[in-house]
Amino acid sequence: MKKPRQVRLLADLVGPSISDALGRAGFSVVEIVTHWDDIVGPDLARRTMPLKMQWPNRQNNEPATLVVRVEGPYAIELQYAAPVVVERINAYFGWRCVGRLTLRQGPVPPRQGPPPKPVEPSGAELADIRAGLGPMEDEALATSLARLGALVRRERRGN
Repeated sequence: MKKPRQVRLLADLVGPSISDALGRAGFSVVEIVTHWDDIVGPDLARRTMPLKMQWPNRQNNEPATLVVRVEGPYAIELQYAAPVVVERINAYFGWRCVGRLTLRQGPVPPRQGPPPKPVEPSGAELADIRAGLGPMEDEALATSLARLGALVRRERRGN
């Protein structure tokens, strides 16, 4: 009989290959790419993307230069925010790994984020749906069903 394989996390399988690919681009720490949104904030993250880190001569222990792609009109905004971004990166990692940013203008691919949360139904919508449910013993269940019904009704109407 064959010995069954153990289940492994996807992150354990993908992590080393991502590290190798990013290492060739000068990223010694993968988190600068994977947590870019957390580091620079959602406003800048939508319009920017880290490309590579350029390390100077390692003998002097100088920090790296981070090359960032930025959409054309937002280059000036990132240029003004560069000292703050550098400080955020260094604070995130706990050491001075980035000394300055170099900007490259170009298109930044759109990011897929979590879907927006639906707007909560009004009291009138909930009351209308709740009236159609009939009597229920569990009030929390009735409220949840009324909310779900109102959201489904709104989606079917295209609102």
